[in-house]
Amino acid sequence: MNPPNTDLRATPLLREQDTPSLVLDERRMTANIRRMRERAQALGVQLRPHLKTPKSIEVARRVMDTPEGPATVSTLQEAEQFAQAGVRDILYAVGIAPNKLDRVVALRRQGVDLTIVVDSVEAARAVADKSRASGLRIPCLIELDTDGHRAGVAPDQGERLVAIGRALHEHGAELRGVMTHAGESYQCTSTQAIEAMAERERSGAVACAETLRAAGLPCPVVSVGSTPTALFSRDLTGVTEVRAGVFVFFDLFMAGLGVCAQEDIALSVLTTVIGHQEDKGWILVDAGWMAMSRDRGTAKQKVDQYYGVVCDIDGKPYPDLVMRETNQEQGILALRPGSTATLPELPLGTMVRVLPNHACATGAQHDAYRVIRDDSGRVAAQWPRFRGW
Repeated sequence: MNPPNTDLRATPLLREQDTPSLVLDERRMTANIRRMRERAQALGVQLRPHLKTPKSIEVARRVMDTPEGPATVSTLQEAEQFAQAGVRDILYAVGIAPNKLDRVVALRRQGVDLTIVVDSVEAARAVADKSRASGLRIPCLIELDTDGHRAGVAPDQGERLVAIGRALHEHGAELRGVMTHAGESYQCTSTQAIEAMAERERSGAVACAETLRAAGLPCPVVSVGSTPTALFSRDLTGVTEVRAGVFVFFDLFMAGLGVCAQEDIALSVLTTVIGHQEDKGWILVDAGWMAMSRDRGTAKQKVDQYYGVVCDIDGKPYPDLVMRETNQEQGILALRPGSTATLPELPLGTMVRVLPNHACATGAQHDAYRVIRDDSGRVAAQWPRFRGW
């Protein structure tokens, strides 16, 4: 990985950057990390941050407890990149495909304690077969479905759960525990609903752990997490670790859930005004969906943020100005429908910043962060990020 630009004597101004560019406010990021870390400590659990959002070793070093982890990833490419940077305790939290097991073995031979995830007897047998063939006991968590949101074993499927556990434990692999992700928390409409979802997540995972133990199987790890449930859980009794990722940056979707404020969002896209359509009330910029992503998750929330909230170059939002439409390389800024605000005068060449709906999706469009640390208007560093699978 390329070394970050940390020579502050040579750092350019934000207004001198090429656009579109991804801007990271390190002050906000640091505050967000502190909030989650303090929450995990208060609940008495280990924080295993999900690094799929930042995909950057510089960010990872700031959010992990130690340079070696623990960490969560969503692709093996992430695992490989972080392993090269010295991370040793990694959970690959997506159901394993058998054709990826050679890469898993390669990482474990390098001394990486990589844990993978299964949710079927078929997958467990594939892992056990690879364990025996490689001479390595590949550790696995069994994925649970505690909210009907995606893959996993439901808490009431005890027979299936035990069968998966036995296929691992008795045939060459290592049964390390269970994990679940309360993705349905993203559909909650109040903090009370998030709290209820957090308890559903916890109780379901703990019940499954008890089912495995009652069958004589090991279950040292009980892993839960999403940013909303991690921040709003009242009790994590029986849980050993919590995973969360988007909290590092936050985004407009999280703000719409009430999990954060807009002022907490650490990520934005810097873009330049390239034209106007005065009769339509449009301001055109050089960031389209290739820079912002196609994510329109806030469209289902109480306040639709379209493709993002528009701020001045210092990060102050313009009243009711949003990115209403996007083409591949162009964005259309306009006032919200029904707004009584006045369209700001943004001459050709003016730079603005746009807060994203989904930090993970917007970040995935870019190769580096322009890091700001104060109100000087200077870029303090450039941190590379990676993409791919």
